[in-house]
Amino acid sequence: MPTPTKGPRIGGGPAHERLILANLATALFEHDQITTTQAKAKRLRPLAERLITFAKRGDLHARRKVMTTVQDKSVVHRLFVEIAPDMAERQGGYTRITKIAPRKGDNAPMCVIELVREPVDAKPKRAVVAEAEAATQRSAKDEAEQAPAEETTVEETTADETAADETAAPAGGEAKQQESDEA
Repeated sequence: MPTPTKGPRIGGGPAHERLILANLATALFEHDQITTTQAKAKRLRPLAERLITFAKRGDLHARRKVMTTVQDKSVVHRLFVEIAPDMAERQGGYTRITKIAPRKGDNAPMCVIELVREPVDAKPKRAVVAEAEAATQRSAKDEAEQAPAEETTVEETTADETAADETAAPAGGEAKQQESDEA
């Protein structure tokens, strides 16, 4: 287990804290997500991620190391057979903590800690940047193609409006004078 943080422990003593974290880890691996207080979730995350790293190794020694923390054999089997293969491509960050509303009775800050089972984004960052640049170039090219067509339309309407304005110039001027008088 990682070095405990300074300050008060979860539970009474160090042995009680280890038991609480072991039970939380067992419940997390059994149900894929649990609702608990933020303090417990923050203390559980490094332990759970370490156990998943052991499970990814998959050998007998790793199984025995996990069994020292998680006592339930069916949960350990599920961790090694179902959860670890899902995390094979993931380099870390196996858990996610999401804050929720405080608990009703004592207003304790609550959160949901869950396993991240989604596949890792296979694209490296460079590929994403290159794809974005290509999309920008395509859109600029499309705009350049559409711009000449729009300009001819604007010129035609301008010529039509100019002819219409020359014929209706006196009426338009009177309307503008009336609007200025009303204002």
